[in-house]
Amino acid sequence: MNPDLHKLQPYPFEKLAKLKAGVTPPVDLDHIALSIGEPKHPSPAFVMDELTRNLDKLANYPTTAGTIELRQTIADWATRRFKLQSGSLTGADNVLPVLGTREAIFAFTQCAIDRAPAGTESPLLLSPNPFYQIYEGAAYLSGAEPYYLSCTAENNFVPDFDSISESVWQRCQLLFLCSPSNPTGAVTDAKTLAKLIALSDQYDFVIASDECYSEIYFDEAQPPVGLLEVCAQLGRHDYKNCMVFHSLSKRSNLPGLRSGFVAGDASLIKPFTSYRTYHGCAMSLPTQLASIAAWNDEAHVLENRDKYRDKFAAVVEILSPVMDVKFPDAGFYLWAGTPIADDLFAQGLFEQQNVTVLPGSYVSRADQAGNLPGAGRVRMALVATLDECVEGAWRIRRYVESLKG
Repeated sequence: MNPDLHKLQPYPFEKLAKLKAGVTPPVDLDHIALSIGEPKHPSPAFVMDELTRNLDKLANYPTTAGTIELRQTIADWATRRFKLQSGSLTGADNVLPVLGTREAIFAFTQCAIDRAPAGTESPLLLSPNPFYQIYEGAAYLSGAEPYYLSCTAENNFVPDFDSISESVWQRCQLLFLCSPSNPTGAVTDAKTLAKLIALSDQYDFVIASDECYSEIYFDEAQPPVGLLEVCAQLGRHDYKNCMVFHSLSKRSNLPGLRSGFVAGDASLIKPFTSYRTYHGCAMSLPTQLASIAAWNDEAHVLENRDKYRDKFAAVVEILSPVMDVKFPDAGFYLWAGTPIADDLFAQGLFEQQNVTVLPGSYVSRADQAGNLPGAGRVRMALVATLDECVEGAWRIRRYVESLKG
């Protein structure tokens, strides 16, 4: 077996299950789950219709690269959304459909990392901290060493890239960004992205930007900026060393469709496509046709954002008098401060109010200075209905008030 498998830590929800196993919630309160980032809004009916209308195409093998129709639809969507130069991002050269961002992030890391020869220093994969745990597991199994970049309130939950030493940049082969962030909701601004692109030129590392929450935001006039968008602003229409990851899971409430894409530097897409031919991940034709329908429609996405705005406005109003909580820049998570240790808070909340949230320490690691940036916070996913989120917020408030006596 791969000797690096022993480096993998339990997934956050395994830890959460053990935490909850020691207590029993009130039987008279229905459970409210705010822990898992699984959208609960209805999937678009027209996408489901397109999927079922083409079920006969399950009789055909799909190709790894997907149809040119899907790839060009994605390229056209990204060009509109991120104001790219017309024709600079093409379905033929710059886009690859994937089965959701999770598997693509893992697979791309295996492809991108150049393992160090025995007896030499391992390459570094730089990752935000707290983080989506796939970044860490992908690093270990690719032969890289994860290097954690703490995201704290002092820096508006964006890493302090200026504090990274030259020796770290020299060992960096892959920098993962998550903007909007899971779990903090922070958006990395254009100035910072431009700085990172310059560092990529200087030290020759790849930037992989996980942007799967980019279509959930609060101000229609200010959508979150994307990595390729900043490339375009800089006149870098070849998107050198830049890759972005997007998904229909959050944008279109289709987590079970397992449909997303990777786009960017054609010189990276080409070998990644070759890797995936052996990896065996190809999107079924019915899924591809349903995805084309989803990427071509924005009305359902706007309606989706409206629902999240209503939930955030209500929940923040309820919780802000008793907790350190505020609107995120984007996404559907609240990254709330807790009056006691985050794991004890989550356990007590479940025991007393039958509400589940995720301890922040479960999605972070001690950084190079020994600090655990997720400690003292919990992640709340406002994915349930408005009524459930409001009820959950009032229960959380009652629990916090009980802690204060």
